[in-house]
Amino acid sequence: MEARAIHRYIGSSPRKMRLLIDLIRGMSVDKALEVLHFHPKHASKSAEKVLRSAVSNLINKDESTKVEASHLFVKEAYVNQGPTIKRISPAPMGRAYRIRKRSCHLTIVVATKE
Repeated sequence: MEARAIHRYIGSSPRKMRLLIDLIRGMSVDKALEVLHFHPKHASKSAEKVLRSAVSNLINKDESTKVEASHLFVKEAYVNQGPTIKRISPAPMGRAYRIRKRSCHLTIVVATKE
């Protein structure tokens, strides 16, 4: 059995988020939550939130069966690019530099160990 959680329009660039997601892909949920909770990167907070949501979705999916968090693992985790907001910063001699504020979409799928 598996469940997914998606968080869209995260205010972090996809490249920075992929560094974290590559760490937890394939891990057990307990270990992945521990890694994300104590990781110093700012993106780890939103990644931990999405992982907890995926676990909650799996537990609430079928209330008749008892699912423990220790028997779950991260089956899939991927980051897609979201929309880029363009801003302008003043530059010397009347010019303007473009600042691209990138966003990303994070998807995490958890499953039970068969």
